[in-house]
Amino acid sequence: MKIFKAISFFSKTKIDSSVSKFSIPSTFLDNVPQDIQDKIQEIQKKIGFIPNIFLLLSRRPVECKAFVDYHDSLMTQTNSSITKSEKEMIVVATSGLNHCQYCVVAHGAILRIYEKNAVISDQISINYKKTDLSLRHKLILDFAVKVSKDSENMKEEDYELMYQNGFNEEDLWDIVNVSAFFAMSNRVANASFLKPNVEFFNMGRIKKIKEK
Repeated sequence: MKIFKAISFFSKTKIDSSVSKFSIPSTFLDNVPQDIQDKIQEIQKKIGFIPNIFLLLSRRPVECKAFVDYHDSLMTQTNSSITKSEKEMIVVATSGLNHCQYCVVAHGAILRIYEKNAVISDQISINYKKTDLSLRHKLILDFAVKVSKDSENMKEEDYELMYQNGFNEEDLWDIVNVSAFFAMSNRVANASFLKPNVEFFNMGRIKKIKEK
């Protein structure tokens, strides 16, 4: 009965088949594992739409589950001092350098909401060095950007600088893996011409005006 409800829920969802160069399955999400269906349904109820990344990944249900599970283990688990907001900063900064429109727009929306700051995502995605971010945040992004763009030239000194500034091994593990995961995600989104949902653009920017 639970599976029937999930399928019925998604079957009423209007799908834009032009969100990427790859076709979206006509049986949208029906074959995705139940826990992922539940998660996507929860997201849709919360924000009012289904992020297009799920439409793209639904064409390969097993890969969709692996992607979502790994994403969530990196972005929502607390295994270090790196906060959820700082992880989103990493995604926005590295995705900007990788020219990934989808990830900048989608994760920029999340970052604006976490930080309650309407402009921070634009600043970080264009040039985080020109922002008024703290030294901690700039060190995180410097390290993340090198992982994403120049990992073959990582040096012992890169790690030593971070240790000297209070970061530990688990912190650096998180920075490395978030940066590396989204370097992969950027390439998938870019190569597939994945379009950001238009709803993402205004999230965290426009404050609701209270009625007098």
